[in-house]
Amino acid sequence: MTNADTSGGSRPLLTATMANKVPEILIFFWIIKILATTVGETFADFLNTTIGLGLTGTTIVMLGATGVALWYQLRLDRYVPAVYWLVVTLISVAGTLITDNITDRFGVPLSVTTCIFAVVLVGVFIAWHRSEHTLSIHSIVNENRERYYWAVILFTFALGTAAGDWTAEGADFGFFTSALIYAGLIAVIAGIHFALQSRSAGKQRKATDAVWAFWAAYILTRPLGASLGDLLSQSPDDGGLGIGTTATSALFLVTIAALVVYLTKSKRDQIKEVEK
Repeated sequence: MTNADTSGGSRPLLTATMANKVPEILIFFWIIKILATTVGETFADFLNTTIGLGLTGTTIVMLGATGVALWYQLRLDRYVPAVYWLVVTLISVAGTLITDNITDRFGVPLSVTTCIFAVVLVGVFIAWHRSEHTLSIHSIVNENRERYYWAVILFTFALGTAAGDWTAEGADFGFFTSALIYAGLIAVIAGIHFALQSRSAGKQRKATDAVWAFWAAYILTRPLGASLGDLLSQSPDDGGLGIGTTATSALFLVTIAALVVYLTKSKRDQIKEVEK
């Protein structure tokens, strides 16, 4: 799922009004995405438990920071790696907190939460496609599409947190097995995607296959990251490796920052041509 044309629209797309606001889908994209999803799990726990802000305090702080970062992102007229990935990382934490609040504060079972967010996410996808006739990450070239894009990102994180916690804890698979399950599903999707790409005749068919493969993999990286985050940070008594939320969050944030600096300087992930 690298360098794929993910247009997926059946009608001509609207004329671009600004440069594409998202990165090219290279291996760096998936590495940073998984790192950010893991940080979403561990950093929320770090603020909530280690720092002692509590669920309410952590939620207020992180939703405020996410709102400010997203507001700045929406004001930009081009893709800026540092801002884009900051928003992704913060939304990852925010999505975790949304699920934690519903589960811990209101006692909604993880199985129910997972189903609710799955339905909401499908609804956002349908609304986006009806409005813009595309779900392509390569066509985020106007404000309406970008708003739908970030709404999808938020609900993928909320859904992934619920699904990851459900399989690891609710279904009692454990963190390691849960991570293997989601990694395996991503591998299956990638395999199907490349098989279909080699057999499909016509650019439109390949584009449609690519867009759904991308979003399926994107959704599954969140529960993968949640399971990895818990595996690394939780104590051995709880099935983790005991590294802790502080060390795990710091290590992954430093790695994300280093990759973003590299991409900013090299410009390797900037889409050179915009779909119209």
